[in-house]
Amino acid sequence: MNLSEVNWDFNAAGTWPFPIKVAAVLIVCILVAGANYYYITMDQLVELESLEADEQSLKSSFETKQKKAVNLQDYREQLQQIEASLGDMIRQMPTKAEVANLLVDISQTGLASGLEFKLFKPSGEVRKEFYSELPISIEVIGQYEELGLFVSGLASLPRIVTVHNVNMQPSGDNMIMKATVKTYNEGEQKQAPNKKKRRRRRK
Repeated sequence: MNLSEVNWDFNAAGTWPFPIKVAAVLIVCILVAGANYYYITMDQLVELESLEADEQSLKSSFETKQKKAVNLQDYREQLQQIEASLGDMIRQMPTKAEVANLLVDISQTGLASGLEFKLFKPSGEVRKEFYSELPISIEVIGQYEELGLFVSGLASLPRIVTVHNVNMQPSGDNMIMKATVKTYNEGEQKQAPNKKKRRRRRK
């Protein structure tokens, strides 16, 4: 077969020899397949990868939510326990009327433990989110065992009392302890502004 004798005009393709027809058909098929892959299949593959990534993310999210759903009853029971504990702690906070008696209880606990007070200085109220701290700076002197009895006695008081910033130094046969004792009461500071606004409206 002499290729120079072939009429390469596309309109005369019907007269081409059979092998050339087969080669032309194959080339056209390859071009069509390549164009299809480039313009259609590549975008679909990218979209498929994105969907597969979304699928993994959704599976992880589903598994996390499923675990939470399975443990929902446990979480509710834990929440009830936390609320009950919080309620008990709030009930152990002294009211403002009880603070004076609590201060006496703290000093009496120290004296009953055999300590001598060098300093007993209540500070101003420190307001927190839903409660107030009532810090008391103290300085006491006594035996090491007496200091231990004092701290133990504070922990056994019916109201919440905590000890902070403890600093102990020897003083002869005794020990000097400087510390901040804190008690707490429930905050009540968010009512006044509304009352003032209501009074102004009535005027």
